[in-house]
Amino acid sequence: MESSELLGILEQLERDKGIDKKILIEAVEAAVASAARKLWTVDKNQEIHVELDPKSGKLKAFADGEEIRSSEFGRIAAQTAKQVVIQKIREAEKDVVFSEYQARIGEIISGSVYRFERGNIIIDLGKTEAYIPKKEQSNKEEFKQGDRIRAYVLDVNRESRGPQIVLSRAHPNFVKRLFEMEVPEIYEGIVEVKSIARDVGERTKIAVYSKDEKVDCVGACVGMRGSRVKNIVSELQGEKIDIVRFSSDIKEYIQAALSPAEISQIQLNFDDKKANIIVANDQLSLAIGRHGQNVRLASKLVGWELDIFSFEQWQELQDEMEAEEAKDNEEGSQEKDAVSEKSDITKLTGVGDKLLVQLQEAGFTSLEKISSANVEDLTQIKGLGKIKAEKMIEEAKSLLDS
Repeated sequence: MESSELLGILEQLERDKGIDKKILIEAVEAAVASAARKLWTVDKNQEIHVELDPKSGKLKAFADGEEIRSSEFGRIAAQTAKQVVIQKIREAEKDVVFSEYQARIGEIISGSVYRFERGNIIIDLGKTEAYIPKKEQSNKEEFKQGDRIRAYVLDVNRESRGPQIVLSRAHPNFVKRLFEMEVPEIYEGIVEVKSIARDVGERTKIAVYSKDEKVDCVGACVGMRGSRVKNIVSELQGEKIDIVRFSSDIKEYIQAALSPAEISQIQLNFDDKKANIIVANDQLSLAIGRHGQNVRLASKLVGWELDIFSFEQWQELQDEMEAEEAKDNEEGSQEKDAVSEKSDITKLTGVGDKLLVQLQEAGFTSLEKISSANVEDLTQIKGLGKIKAEKMIEEAKSLLDS
């Protein structure tokens, strides 16, 4: 490689790859210095310094400030410079690819299926390769080598072997981007996608809202005779799409999200964002969906926890709650009565804990019962004499009167 040729290549690299010429010159000088140290036997403490003349392109080597002249140096310098240039070109190409696809995260790109590797699909993008991990694929989709494929750019990682471009066909935003590409009103911002809930390969619910009263958001997404949504379903190889009309009224929104089931009643708990949905018996399975899919996706779409009940189930639940409440009230009342009774009897003179228990065991649980008791009945209690029994009856009557 001639001196002038080296300069020409460095200048072209600066223009085409956007690498600063100064960085290239420094890289060449460092690499040639390393090669020169291997070529000549020099003390390890000696500094080998290489300079590239930016005007002539000529390389010179110095050891501790003295120029080293060798017939071998020219050949080694040219060979090393060539290797550095090749390496820098590769690095620059990797940087260009990384920057290009880093800027395209969140977009849909196209490529062709190149090969399959440990469950991953390797995609040929022309300039480089990308891959779709197994977890970002739909189990219902099948591809073979050479097939054209579209996917969502999920992430781009910088690695030593080059940028790793991660694609997805399972991400909810893949469906969102397909709608943007298929529905001009979404792309133009007239119709807004508010929320997406997806069961990959099975069903997607997408909530849309129109900023223009004259534009029907659902109709725009469906298209003439369903043409627009059919194209998306075809791209997803048969995955069903439910287009839901967004509403700021949560009851209307929930009702639309659970479509095609008909809702009879909705009870809302705004604090916990929970809703009880009551439907007719023949609508129950439709509202819940196969393996709970419909209610699960609807719940994710609106951001509320939804519980579905038939009329019979709801009535049973209400009866159970009422019975439980009545039981709690009865127990509370009994406890209150017991406390009240205890507090009444303890107002009597000379009634301590021991005598209180004896009176209650004998059935004298209130002032009323003691006031109407016979002296003979009270004297049956151990330790309670006739005089004390008479005083207790009189005192109970007096307390009741007061």
